[in-house]
Amino acid sequence: MKIYNTLTRRKEDLVPLQDNTVRIYTCGPTVYDYAHIGNLRTYVFEDALVRVLEWLGFTTLRVMNITDVGHLTSDADTGEDKIEVGARREGRSAWEIAAFYTEAFLSDMKKLRIKEADVLCKATDHVSEMIQIIQELERRGFTYKISDGIYFDTSRLKDYGNMALVDLEQLKAGARVEMVPGKKNATDFALWKLTPKQTDAEGVMRPVKRQMEWDSPWGRGFPGWHIECSAMSMKYITDAFLSGVFKPEKFQTIDVHGGGVDHINVHHTNEIAQSEGATGKKFVNYWVHGEFLLVEGQKMAKSLGNLYTVADLEKKGYSPLAFRLLCLMSHYRNQMNFTFNALDDAEKNLETVNDFFCRVEDYLKWSAVPELKEAPLLVEEFREKIRLKLADDLNTPEALAVFFDFMSEINKLLDRNVLGRESLGLVRDFVLELDDVFCFLQPKGELTDVEQDLLEKREAARAAKDYEKSDHYRARLRSMGVVLEDTPYGTRWRRTKFKEE
Repeated sequence: MKIYNTLTRRKEDLVPLQDNTVRIYTCGPTVYDYAHIGNLRTYVFEDALVRVLEWLGFTTLRVMNITDVGHLTSDADTGEDKIEVGARREGRSAWEIAAFYTEAFLSDMKKLRIKEADVLCKATDHVSEMIQIIQELERRGFTYKISDGIYFDTSRLKDYGNMALVDLEQLKAGARVEMVPGKKNATDFALWKLTPKQTDAEGVMRPVKRQMEWDSPWGRGFPGWHIECSAMSMKYITDAFLSGVFKPEKFQTIDVHGGGVDHINVHHTNEIAQSEGATGKKFVNYWVHGEFLLVEGQKMAKSLGNLYTVADLEKKGYSPLAFRLLCLMSHYRNQMNFTFNALDDAEKNLETVNDFFCRVEDYLKWSAVPELKEAPLLVEEFREKIRLKLADDLNTPEALAVFFDFMSEINKLLDRNVLGRESLGLVRDFVLELDDVFCFLQPKGELTDVEQDLLEKREAARAAKDYEKSDHYRARLRSMGVVLEDTPYGTRWRRTKFKEE
């Protein structure tokens, strides 16, 4: 498989370091609010990457973090912790906020059929590992202390900012991030934030009580945002934390690290710096990033009223899998413009795929015609076409286009009633195989008692050749969203959310 590597700005053959296992780390959510569809697009793309790798014959090990502390309202080192802000907003504890929105996120993942990572780990459970890495960086001379915390000195790393293409010579203080008093360089970042202090009514400087704090060799405080990903990826993907003790010499380069393009300039650049500073080894071989999602051509924002969640889409009558399919109909490295017209089209495509699958299953139950020798060859031909598309930098939109061509070819054969049961079984199994990649199949459900009664009346009228009544019942069912198809073996039905054009 070829994948585009942000580090080198080119497509490369993906060659795992350990046999056939691709070890993957992906940045998870900051659990202070519901995930919006822009966030979820990234998780859909990363899920598709894992599923495609497995379909192509690789084994995968995927680790994803839950950021439940340390992510400030600025992606740099200023502002409040987002979890604390959420707690104040909702009148709950920071721990309750993190737990609630973690569960909400996992619920959205299930609705989108995103596989849970092999290891799902929380930042608050790994503070000890973070402290050990910071101590190693301190030992190697990469850190310094100022009034608000321990910082990484980016000037000590000669290739800092390579992935983000940061020009350190031209960068001026504050040009990239808000400058914290005492920082040596604008690109330096916090590894450990000390409990802030403020002057009370009596003029005495006292610590500002936070809900999430830990003791450390540098004083009480909390970890920076970036250090958690280094700690958890090293712990669960490599042998760097055998018996809970950081052993930098045991670290092995990670195969793939994923995330959104918004992480390139700060978060992932800083992950590379601190990880390679602490181990002296290359942190990750392949960096893959998903592009932004726009809404009606605009950036999502609460102020614009265009920030949608999965629950918002469901309230409007859309299936979460329609949104998943919409995401896969855009290449992960292209900006995706979300519109409800496009989501309507994705919902129709989802119906098309599901009706096709049900049609194949129905014919499989009924068919008594001889086998068509060309059918197995047709399946293999389209499997190879789809494989080539997916193996070329996860080209899901073109792979889906090939699959729709496949459905068209099979539908023509079904219309001619020339597929025997063996051929139909191959087709059904191929669709199920691709469902493991694209996740587009949904349960058909059942007719309501009223719908079933109308269907039976329609069949009776049709048998009696009372075509006026037959058409009347067909129209009534269509008005309820039930579409009928008369086949050589009987009448099929499918459900649709759309009116006839």
